Amino acid sequence: MDHFLYRDGLLHAEDVSVAEIAAAVETPFYLYSTATLTRHFKLFDEALEGLPHLVCYAMKAASNQAILKTLAAQGAGMDVVSGGEYARARAAGVPGSRIVFSGVGKTNAEIRAALEGGIRQFNVESEPELEAISRIAAGMGVAAPVAIRVNPDVDAKTHAKIATGKSENKFGIPIARARAVYAHAAALPGLKVVGIDVHIGSQLTDLAPFEAAYRKVADLTEALRADGHEITRLDLGGGLGIPYTRSNEAPPLPMDYGALIKRTVGHLGCEVEIEPGRLIAGNAGILVTRVIYLKSGEGRDFLILDAAMNDLIRPAMYEAHHDIVPVIEPAPGIEPQPFDIVGPVCESGDTFARARPMPPLGPGDLVAFRSAGAYGAVMASEYNTRPLIPEVMVHGDQFAVIRPRPSFDEIINRDTIPQWL
Repeated sequence: MDHFLYRDGLLHAEDVSVAEIAAAVETPFYLYSTATLTRHFKLFDEALEGLPHLVCYAMKAASNQAILKTLAAQGAGMDVVSGGEYARARAAGVPGSRIVFSGVGKTNAEIRAALEGGIRQFNVESEPELEAISRIAAGMGVAAPVAIRVNPDVDAKTHAKIATGKSENKFGIPIARARAVYAHAAALPGLKVVGIDVHIGSQLTDLAPFEAAYRKVADLTEALRADGHEITRLDLGGGLGIPYTRSNEAPPLPMDYGALIKRTVGHLGCEVEIEPGRLIAGNAGILVTRVIYLKSGEGRDFLILDAAMNDLIRPAMYEAHHDIVPVIEPAPGIEPQPFDIVGPVCESGDTFARARPMPPLGPGDLVAFRSAGAYGAVMASEYNTRPLIPEVMVHGDQFAVIRPRPSFDEIINRDTIPQWL
């Protein structure tokens, strides 16, 4: 469920007309619903009721400060994968005790900054990383809390570019080697082993891969405890998918996911951490854009928009589907026509949809890409010197620009001309 609905023939975000925002901000722009963000966070929090737990929002999905502060106010922790995301989380007021640091390539500077600023735990991806954290923490005279990420060799049955739990993926330590690696960690100075971490992929629409992975983690927990390790936390990752289409085939609900967690690891007495990102932010945001031209081609017609692949890369990168709807609700009985929906970037890959049925539209008409809140603004670029588009947040009947569109001068003035020119 989201809070982008038609009222009196106009698409609204909560209690604000999308057309009103477009008139004030100009297109294209991202638009987020506070009510949807908070509702989705609460669904996860409630799903784990009865277990000690922390829901750590995966910031890579959408990391604007306004989004982070909204979720932090609800009690969310943060899952970060870079020093920049760590700095963003701290700037949003999230204490280090609620920040989990994931990612396969943590640098020495990032490790040191997290130890200085406070960290709930490092999710360690390799033995060289384990040794680096040990060396830095011991040199600082502190004990770094760590959970080791195990790769359970489970097929998440998702897009190859977002699967992370198979043996050929770059993530984690093979689960068959976990006991040896934990023994190595216990012998290193400057470390405090607190738990196990696992994450098998993103946009999962079936609970079976989760169950297979979590049962392996449960067995590993008991084996490690038998080896003398104090395992008090299980970081179970994220990855639950969202409905990108309005079909009847919806992914599992957070409540079903929570029941699975309780069934597979609830008996272990561990604090559970989960790291949802897409399901919290995805349907909490839309991309609003305007038709520039209608163009007739050889055997096909094109809708050319003022948004492009640099603004929303998912269709070009993942062949991803987004529902695209007009901001003015079509009258009943209107016959849709097939259009290739494209942007203005000088790439054939700048195509959002092919032969997509759409109601009659003309230059200046507004359309919205649904389910664009996750991996939209955070993956945008300034390709073709197109400014990063604004981000806007709605709260009831109010809206605010939470990231402005930079001017061409601001973009160009970031360049530095060498003295010989």
